Amino acid sequence: MATLKDLTTAFEEIAVLLDLMGENPFKGRAYANAARIVQSGELGLADLAARSLAGEIKGIGKGLAEKIDELQRTGEIAYLNELRAAFPAGLLEMLRIPGLGAKKIRTLHQELGIQSVGDLEEACRENHLLKVAGFGAKSQENILAGIERLRRFSGLFLYSTARRIADELLAHLRATGLAERLAIGGSLRRRKEIVKDIDLLAASSQPARLMEAFVNTPGVAQITGHGETKSSVVLAGGIAVDLRVVDETQYAAAWVHFTGSKEHNTQLRSLAKDQNRKLSEYGLFENDAPLPLRDETDLYRRLGLHFVPPELREGLGEIERAARGDFPALVDDADVQGVLHAHTTYSDGQLTLRQLALLVRDRGYHYLGVTDHSQSAAYAGGLKPDDLKRQHDEIDALNEELAPFIIFKGIESDILADGRLDYDERELAAFDFVIASVHSRFNLGEEEMTRRIVAALENPYTTILGHPTGRLLLSRDGYAVNLPAVLDAAARCGVAVEINANPHRLDLDWRHHRRARELGIPIPICPDAHTPAGLDDIAYGVGTARKGGLTKEDVPTCWPAARLAEYFTRRKQ
Repeated sequence: MATLKDLTTAFEEIAVLLDLMGENPFKGRAYANAARIVQSGELGLADLAARSLAGEIKGIGKGLAEKIDELQRTGEIAYLNELRAAFPAGLLEMLRIPGLGAKKIRTLHQELGIQSVGDLEEACRENHLLKVAGFGAKSQENILAGIERLRRFSGLFLYSTARRIADELLAHLRATGLAERLAIGGSLRRRKEIVKDIDLLAASSQPARLMEAFVNTPGVAQITGHGETKSSVVLAGGIAVDLRVVDETQYAAAWVHFTGSKEHNTQLRSLAKDQNRKLSEYGLFENDAPLPLRDETDLYRRLGLHFVPPELREGLGEIERAARGDFPALVDDADVQGVLHAHTTYSDGQLTLRQLALLVRDRGYHYLGVTDHSQSAAYAGGLKPDDLKRQHDEIDALNEELAPFIIFKGIESDILADGRLDYDERELAAFDFVIASVHSRFNLGEEEMTRRIVAALENPYTTILGHPTGRLLLSRDGYAVNLPAVLDAAARCGVAVEINANPHRLDLDWRHHRRARELGIPIPICPDAHTPAGLDDIAYGVGTARKGGLTKEDVPTCWPAARLAEYFTRRKQ
């Protein structure tokens, strides 16, 4: 049964939706005023409906009265349902962003096709709002800050956000000189893409003083626990942090315990029990006596296991692999040889081609694959055929000047609704490589979206599938797609599938890496950089690749330039 609160909420929503439609402002104001009248009254919904229809409630005319009666009789208002159907649900959520009213949201929806907070965040990070009248760089900064504030209270945080905070906390605690060892644990150390909190571990001979320093760290909003071995706080940004303190002899076992998932730790304890030992966060015990442990590797060795990298400690078969010694070296930051998937001022990047090339070279990389947006991406300054000629001529000149550093001619081509790429064959043949990505029509059904992507993979000019699910972590779910079928098609066609290293994407998800690797699919780590800082995201991609169990052989961006060029040529043939 509907209530007065339901009516108030419905009228307020109608007022907002009318504003989003650009209706006469007096129309939306009438519903907003009616909501206030209803809220401040003392009548029940049935009495309100009857008296409104009789014209006895000042400020509520016949049309509003009929809708009150309709809600009272049926539990819904058809007009509200019609308005909702005319707008993506995400537009209403955008109203929660400070400083972003209905008029601005309507403009962004009409000009850029933005339908959700996730779309808006992506557009800001890629500088698309700069092309819309009434918006500028400061607007983008304010909107991003507003989105971040919304997330503070969701209880979930991106890995990148939590890691930055954790590193700042470690630096603060190290500066006290009160800890012999300090480290990150938990899901953050395991490189989960989304975390709920931060776990820190310390070895200290002065635990009380260390805990006092911890709970008095600048930025602590609430102390939820304060003891000598464990303290807990909530920071002003909303994230909870736990600090555990042990003595030096317990540190190795404690770090294993406070890093592993529940499943991983349960399997370790079971293995120890089978060996007539006992394992806990306090140590590995034999006949009730603690065995000396130098470090984590020593603990795993005493259990008859190869060291398990922290990223893999999820209870997903890594214990069995460790028992077989089946752990090749995981990819590392130092293995990355070059940068693929970066944007310049030819489309929506901040740096010119020359500036980007010099920056990549000066960071120690050996090659750069430039991938500006294709012509259908008008919102991102997509390149027309004449633009391609100018860019390729500039690349040729820079390659001559900067040798042996190499710039590969690439493009991030939109996958059109029917699966075609965004240029004709003559233009596609001029590229060294093509990243094919979905940037529109996210609402297709699973079968249609899968056909669309598979058709693009079957195009002989497609080299890499970009951000394969289109997800934006904490903002937008991936589109409906049969990912196993897409991976099968990529393997059959010889197409690579990227790890988009932007911390808001980290897509291909690590949970699919093993299957992709088994299929022989190359998996490059690509920053999708639009700014100088975007190159730093490669580190997040490396972390995701490690979590997926990838080695440098699996990752084309860890290959020398000559080998990568050979792969590009072979794919086109």
